[in-house]
Amino acid sequence: MIDEIALSHLIEGLHPLEKQLLRFFASAPRWDDPSVIANSGLKPAQVSTAIEWLLAKKIIAVSSDQVHSMVRLTEVGEGYAAQKNPALRMAEEILERGEVSIRDLQQRADMESEEKSRAIGALKASGAVSVVSGGLLKISDEARLSAFRDLQNVIDLLKKKQGLAALSDFSEQDQSIIDENHRKRSPSKGIFRVDLDVERVYEKTELFTPIYEKIAAEKVLETLSGLSPEILKEGTWKGKDFRKYNIQLPPPRISGGALHPYKAFLDQVKSKFVSMGFAEMRGPLVESEFWDMDALFMPQFHPAREIHDVYFVKDKPHDQSIPKEVVARVAAAHENGGESGSRGWRYPFDTERTRRLILRSQGTSVSARTLGEGANHPGKYFSIARCFRYDQVDATHAPDFFQVEGIVLGEEIHFRTLLGLLTLFAKEVAKADEIKFLPAYFPFTEPSVEMHVRHPKLGWMELGGAGLFRPEVTGPLGVNVPVIAWGLGLDRMAMIALGISDIRDLFSADLGLIREKQRVNRIER
Repeated sequence: MIDEIALSHLIEGLHPLEKQLLRFFASAPRWDDPSVIANSGLKPAQVSTAIEWLLAKKIIAVSSDQVHSMVRLTEVGEGYAAQKNPALRMAEEILERGEVSIRDLQQRADMESEEKSRAIGALKASGAVSVVSGGLLKISDEARLSAFRDLQNVIDLLKKKQGLAALSDFSEQDQSIIDENHRKRSPSKGIFRVDLDVERVYEKTELFTPIYEKIAAEKVLETLSGLSPEILKEGTWKGKDFRKYNIQLPPPRISGGALHPYKAFLDQVKSKFVSMGFAEMRGPLVESEFWDMDALFMPQFHPAREIHDVYFVKDKPHDQSIPKEVVARVAAAHENGGESGSRGWRYPFDTERTRRLILRSQGTSVSARTLGEGANHPGKYFSIARCFRYDQVDATHAPDFFQVEGIVLGEEIHFRTLLGLLTLFAKEVAKADEIKFLPAYFPFTEPSVEMHVRHPKLGWMELGGAGLFRPEVTGPLGVNVPVIAWGLGLDRMAMIALGISDIRDLFSADLGLIREKQRVNRIER
């Protein structure tokens, strides 16, 4: 039997939104989310709030949850719905003109550079086009264009459904196309987005009928939630009903502030290095060519020093603070090997060019500065350095990125020490399960090595290079003991540690993704 006193208290504490929803439920034929939102006269947010209150008070209950996989077009997909997917657009141009040069395709203004490169690669890989004399592309097998046409058919079908449809509405073949191109699997941002929508169906509890009967019979008065100075002064509270507070209701969920998962990851990396006894190195974002390249024995004719790879500073283009005696020793190493015992690069060193300012292109410049300023030996140093290189943005590349740079100095330091440290970093920082080392070449280290780790979705991925600094690097900077050095891509390490398959998601503003990766980060810690 229902306690009448408790029932009265419950009714007195009902919000007007709850009362309106109860009146709707009393006559509604269906009690599911879409019907309530469409027919109750309340806004979706009001419906959600009122339903949660009624569930908490046990006036209604959930009878079933129906989960639907819903397919939506992403912003990229909307563009392809308007203009067709890039590969199909290019194929149609080739069909129309007969033969088209790759250069002409790359100069199209209706696509991004990344889209053009990916589309040309996809057409070649499909076998639909072939390269003929003169570097021209020609359709060699039009039947192989079916994959791109099938993709466009799915996009067009979803567009007809106003960009939203249940996954079950599509054929198995179309579902396979959606799976290959939705944002969590595609190497790009994806054409489709697949979300799980939960549709609830509600039912009455034993409290519903007695509460509704009393609400239906009561005189409808305007309900106030509280008093204010204006209401008291004007006397407008007279003849109004006051809603009682229910202190047993659960409070609204508060999403507190938290660090971005990538910022938290960077903090963890710093903490790990400090705990291992490494001292932190620091250096400027705007650096001279001297510390970024020349002090590292990179010749001034090296292709990585051209404008297509490095950002140059337009204003105040030269740094005059570099000590002349250090520049002279480095110049000698380049020209004839100096006191290192090598022959050097055998070219006239430009002492004016070495002072040109650029955006730091590699974290190793911080190591060069530290050695030149008098590093302790034995000693261990690290730096989390933001670097800048001209690069096309894709799933694993960005024009600005973080490197974790480090050096260890000491009489007993050797190559095996380096491999042991790199393995430790890959396991502890990147959480990598599979690691391999490959021989490499860098102008400033010998021997040199590249470290690769396996990403769960992207496969083997280079993390960075390492090696022992050459005498041409250490000698001019006043160091006479072995130095091992490494520069690893922190962005890629974070992709593995946080379970991300697109480097751009590290800087995402998607709150759902950010909260998910915060949870992953907490579990890993």
